[in-house]
Amino acid sequence: MAFDYDLFVIGGGSGGVRAARVAAAGGASVGLAESSRMGGTCVIRGCVPKKLMVFASGYREMFDDARSYGWDLEDGAFDWPRFSGHLNTELDRLENVYRSLLNGSNVEIFDTRAKLVDAHMVEMADGTRKSAKHILVATGGRPVRPDMPNAHLGLVSDDLFQLPELPKRLLIIGGGFIACEFACIMNGLGVEVTQFYRGAQILRGFDDEARGLVAEMMREKGVKLHLGTNIVDMARAGDDHSMSFPGGGTDAAMGVPSAERVVESAADEGGPVWVKASNGTEAVYDAVLFATGRNPNTADMGLEDLGVEIGRRGEIVVDDYSQTAVPSIYAIGDVTNRVQLTPVAIREGMAFVETVFNGNPTPVDHALIPSAVFTQPELGTVGLTEEQAREQEPVEIYCTSFRPMQSAFAGRPDRVLMKLVVSKENRTVLGCHIVAPGAGEMIQMAGIAVRMGATKEDFDRTVAVHPTMSEELVTMKTPMRVA
Repeated sequence: MAFDYDLFVIGGGSGGVRAARVAAAGGASVGLAESSRMGGTCVIRGCVPKKLMVFASGYREMFDDARSYGWDLEDGAFDWPRFSGHLNTELDRLENVYRSLLNGSNVEIFDTRAKLVDAHMVEMADGTRKSAKHILVATGGRPVRPDMPNAHLGLVSDDLFQLPELPKRLLIIGGGFIACEFACIMNGLGVEVTQFYRGAQILRGFDDEARGLVAEMMREKGVKLHLGTNIVDMARAGDDHSMSFPGGGTDAAMGVPSAERVVESAADEGGPVWVKASNGTEAVYDAVLFATGRNPNTADMGLEDLGVEIGRRGEIVVDDYSQTAVPSIYAIGDVTNRVQLTPVAIREGMAFVETVFNGNPTPVDHALIPSAVFTQPELGTVGLTEEQAREQEPVEIYCTSFRPMQSAFAGRPDRVLMKLVVSKENRTVLGCHIVAPGAGEMIQMAGIAVRMGATKEDFDRTVAVHPTMSEELVTMKTPMRVA
């Protein structure tokens, strides 16, 4: 049977674009459909714009530090429209780069939504159909709102990059890395941030000691973090049932008279939102952000009708080679809900091409993936947490927490954490966890050592770079505890 393409990719994010380009470079004929902007979540509404906002939010603290170091400075006001305009220009540039890379690889682009008709056929929104020997689904994921009345009044992470102006008071619902990152970003930009998380501690799944320090530092820097707390009701402020506050007319969550809060918020574009919390408090915020999870983009794609297995969260179920239950259909990236990280999607795309087009079956190894949470301070992590390692085998914990030189000199109470989880039996470093400015940069290098199976003695034999924070990783001689 003759096909229009050797490969048709649905989704123009990092994983889909990489797979399309590499397959085409090897001589395959490739088509790609993207219903939104080329570059996907990471480039357009995720990693890239978020990291630029992280950079922007860090400058406010630098003004105070600079004065401590002898500079005569006056604080300036943050200009959100100016930054936002520059941000959108940069995202446009990056989208054009992605398009140029695809065009340069002779990948045919369809700027439209596509769904599957059968195991070898896709249909565009205008009814055009194209056949392919192999189909790769790389449609990513999307943020979701909770199932509750008036949830539409809340924002999701995609919305933050397109705000016409910053809210004065923002409530963030959630305790994962997206919630915590935006809490720090907005706080750094001068927004009054309150965060609700229903769990006992933020950043579930990360090392307990590390996430505890992140939470402590977030509070120290001004984020009003409420654990064991969730939203139970919300409405537009001004509705009859939304204007009563406990505690003698005082907004308990904000600490100001409720009448003043309502009047002050009423002029904000879009209107303020009244919120009732599970702890009984009520407050009014200029905006509410739901950062309560992301679901794979698999709805209305015709997948289940073809026999593609869909998991309970809507993810496409694949094997170690990213192949679905339908042999000609593969899936990579967030749509499979394996590890939701851009470099992982890219690695999966490369492995797919190696398997399908180069005749070299290549499984994707999802173990020992370094990652970073861009809170302030950052959290970098690779390998097992202390809690995971203790369940697996006896371990030694090497850990130190201290005030780093730069912030200590400036009089700030910031603390950092350097932690190694070591197998007691064979001395292998099972996990490394860093909470510090620049932890994302440090963990990339530490990840190489952990991936290679370095032992604690390998770390010990490495000469320290002094004076740095990271030197502590190679100078900790005595375990803090054995478990």
